[in-house]
Amino acid sequence: MTVISGNEFAANQQKYFALARDRKEVYIKENDDMFMVSYTNQEVKPMIFEPDEDFYRSISMDEFRKLVKEDIHQIYSAGK
Repeated sequence: MTVISGNEFAANQQKYFALARDRKEVYIKENDDMFMVSYTNQEVKPMIFEPDEDFYRSISMDEFRKLVKEDIHQIYSAGK
């Protein structure tokens, strides 16, 4: 892990960008704040997941609202 000041980063940006590309942890300390320099390759395509069993077992928002209303009515009617 490398911790540097904002002035040091401004003076040697390419050096610290290269460290970040090599998956080294680079942090810039500025007063009480700490910033992290991270690297991601823009050519990497985001992961898109297909629906799984949990998705197909789920209920719709309308069904959820109906069941929640029923639960709320049961809670309040039990207190009477």
